[in-house]
Amino acid sequence: MRADSIKIVGTGLIGTSLGLALARQGVTAELADASKANLRLAIEYGAGRESSEEPQLVIVCVPPDLTAEVVAQELRKHPGAIVSDTASVKSEIYSRVLDLAPEHAGRYVGSHPMAGREKSGPGSARADLFFARPWVITPTTDSSSDAIDLLKDVALRIGALPISMSPKQHDEAVALVSHLPQLVSSALAARLIDGQASQLDLTGQGLRDTTRIAASDPTLWVQILSQNASEVTPLISALRLELQELEEALAGLDQPGALAKVHSLLERGNTGISRIPGKHGGKFVDYQQLTIVIDDSPGSLASLLAFIGDIGVNIEDLKLEHSPGAPIGLVEIQVDPASVELLAKQLVDNGWRIV
Repeated sequence: MRADSIKIVGTGLIGTSLGLALARQGVTAELADASKANLRLAIEYGAGRESSEEPQLVIVCVPPDLTAEVVAQELRKHPGAIVSDTASVKSEIYSRVLDLAPEHAGRYVGSHPMAGREKSGPGSARADLFFARPWVITPTTDSSSDAIDLLKDVALRIGALPISMSPKQHDEAVALVSHLPQLVSSALAARLIDGQASQLDLTGQGLRDTTRIAASDPTLWVQILSQNASEVTPLISALRLELQELEEALAGLDQPGALAKVHSLLERGNTGISRIPGKHGGKFVDYQQLTIVIDDSPGSLASLLAFIGDIGVNIEDLKLEHSPGAPIGLVEIQVDPASVELLAKQLVDNGWRIV
């Protein structure tokens, strides 16, 4: 089943990106937004046109605290349409939709594209935002098969990977892999407020990696967390106990078993990260890292990547860090362990500096 007429309600980051992705597939979305400025900008970007036709599918892309009400409005406004949403919490929204529009529940199926950016608004939208990213579809016993099939088709058309799970399973999963990491990152970044400038001058990639998502929109996250508090709270409690045990061990290093407790936490961290799916969703692979020094000048990174490609080595992952005290960059690349010796030799022989 395929939808030729798709309405997107809400032209922020997700809604505008969805419109741009559909436009790439030859579909002109019908756009609606309470903000005329956002709507106009999304239209000018090419995400679609102002809504005027009766849609087959409506996708609601508004903040979580408005989602259920807007879904119910769209169900009533378009009695022949399937309605979905993109909010990052599902159980509470589904329950609220049942309260507001029980007679239309069969035409609603929740969803959540696992994609986003720290920046919000239509100006941050990207047509490739959903490409190769999971798009979770959360059908219930009320959801019709047509609604599920229609949403799966849209996800596949824009290059996303549709995954089905119940609303509760979804909320449990995102609490662990999205909501708790956001809180940990924000709590860590908040510690930097009291840091001295001389301390922050020593910042390396590790701190940047662990605090990157702390730049996310606080207002949006308050809405998300308030709707999934029942799933997030037990995870915070478990983390608090881990930190409490670590604190006690470090404060009493002269006590028997203290270092063993510290080592155990670090070791379990190694085990946990090995469970994160690797490239293309496959098994986690412990790639070998090389760090190469390049000039902080136009074309330097491109030259390095072209050289590595010319000798037939595939880069599995890449990070770029700038030196705080010199006009150089440090390129950290991850490669297959079987290729690292060859690559290192070729780089050194051709004048590249490895650190």
